[in-house]
Amino acid sequence: MSVEHYENFPVASILLPKRLRPAVEAIYAFARSADDLADEGDATPDQRLADLAAYEAALDRIAGGATDHSPMFERLAVVVREYDLPLAPMYALLSAFKQDVTVHRYATYGALLDYCARSANPVGHLMLHLYGQANEENLRDSDAICSALQLINFLQDVAIDLHKERIYLPLEDLNRYAILPGALDAPDSRPRWRAMMKFEVTRARALMHSGAPLALRMKGRIGFELRMVVQGGLKILDEIERVQYDVFRHRPKLDRRDWVGVFWSAVRMKQRMKSAPLQGATL
Repeated sequence: MSVEHYENFPVASILLPKRLRPAVEAIYAFARSADDLADEGDATPDQRLADLAAYEAALDRIAGGATDHSPMFERLAVVVREYDLPLAPMYALLSAFKQDVTVHRYATYGALLDYCARSANPVGHLMLHLYGQANEENLRDSDAICSALQLINFLQDVAIDLHKERIYLPLEDLNRYAILPGALDAPDSRPRWRAMMKFEVTRARALMHSGAPLALRMKGRIGFELRMVVQGGLKILDEIERVQYDVFRHRPKLDRRDWVGVFWSAVRMKQRMKSAPLQGATL
């Protein structure tokens, strides 16, 4: 699968059971193409919203049992029927993508988490349903991991998002550290920027740690895949700290050597968490 948009995190790696790869690819194709409708190309906002509404209508048709879909939605319909997948997470993704068209600032951390709950968490829900592991505890921890990954992506891509005239940092935090939204990279703001980013990194790391037990409860390859995802996200935070939070000139990106380290961290993670589960052990 192409993962050019999510180069730092596994999407459908060889760790996934072969039987599930077509299902994951169908879900990914839907989510990736819908996200591109909201973000890519030169379409007007009205056209983007109309295209996303057409995706919602296609989901409505799947829900109604229709069979004459376009090829992408036919593959998705087959997966929905085969695994009895809920459509609510897919509708939630579309609502987040529509929000991307019209909302470019978030006043509070709560508002940003609400966006994450619809832009990232649904993917975790769908994966747990594919594995038949969508119980309350697993969904809760999955939400923490997925939201943390989304927040980490925002911290990593501040400069990219700013170029698109978007800011995925809570305005309340910018205000607390006396940073103007229009001057994130101003020379006189850099000490305050570093202080704010340290706060954001610490919060994202804590959220990731809170969901990490899911990667221990899930057995086999999916458990290891999750540990890789957790460790990959934590490594990005480490890299943001290493460049002293200057994500404008040094966008963190994991290379092959980093992924080797992530692999071994994932191997060791289970033992470390078992040995000190309540003492804030490093993952």
